[in-house]
Amino acid sequence: MSGEKESETGASGGGRGAAIDASVPHSARIWNYWLGGKDNYAVDRAAGDAYREAFPDVVDIARSSRYFLVRSIRYLAGEAGIRQFLDVGTGLPTVDNTHEVAQRVAPEARVVYVDNDPLVLVHAHALLTSSSQGATEYIQADVHEPEAILAAAGRTLDLTRPVGLILSGILGHVADYDEARSIVARLLDGLPAGSFLSLNDGMITDEAYARAQQEYNDTGAVPYNLRTRDQIAGYFEGLELVEPGVVPVPLWRPDLPELDGGQPPNAVGGVGRKP
Repeated sequence: MSGEKESETGASGGGRGAAIDASVPHSARIWNYWLGGKDNYAVDRAAGDAYREAFPDVVDIARSSRYFLVRSIRYLAGEAGIRQFLDVGTGLPTVDNTHEVAQRVAPEARVVYVDNDPLVLVHAHALLTSSSQGATEYIQADVHEPEAILAAAGRTLDLTRPVGLILSGILGHVADYDEARSIVARLLDGLPAGSFLSLNDGMITDEAYARAQQEYNDTGAVPYNLRTRDQIAGYFEGLELVEPGVVPVPLWRPDLPELDGGQPPNAVGGVGRKP
């Protein structure tokens, strides 16, 4: 389980509108707990503590993935000039959500959040706080349905103009790697040239991490699949990578060395431009 804000039903194909189940650990709530949030239950805290005991670096992974997300959005809204964002699998709102980061740089930025999780829907109002010049929208959809996502996003975004596609810690919840590749490709196919992909996911690095992840998967929560660096880099096939490429997330354009520079490289990410 890695990335910053994955949502298990939003990424795994759980039923739309399903009831919140507080008896089973929930990845978005566990990440919320690790990041200091309050939108979690006892079962999530117990699972989070068990994971952290088995693999203490997991909290650092959560934080470094978060810093990567913020830096990549800041780059897209700033240097790359992107004014539209599609954040798929957004998870629970926390500090520095996509629209907050983008609209600090460009108040006119328009952001669409996508998730299929009932708890995220409950908290959607916290995401829908746009600047007066821009727009922020939330749509309930499943990551396995790229065409439906694009159709709904097109009501807020102009899909004839470049879009920043955000996939942060979401694709590990798609069990089949080829299907995950297909999802990325189909989403990008619906976006014009000049669009960007910002993506990070958990990487297989050592036995302790793999064991902790398997123990989490065995709790009954929707599994998260760690992948190799080459597999994660494969999501960017056909794109023009922004320097420094697909790297451990702390090494992607770090601007706070005391926070980013020393974190473990158990998640990798990058940003690519659609030519």
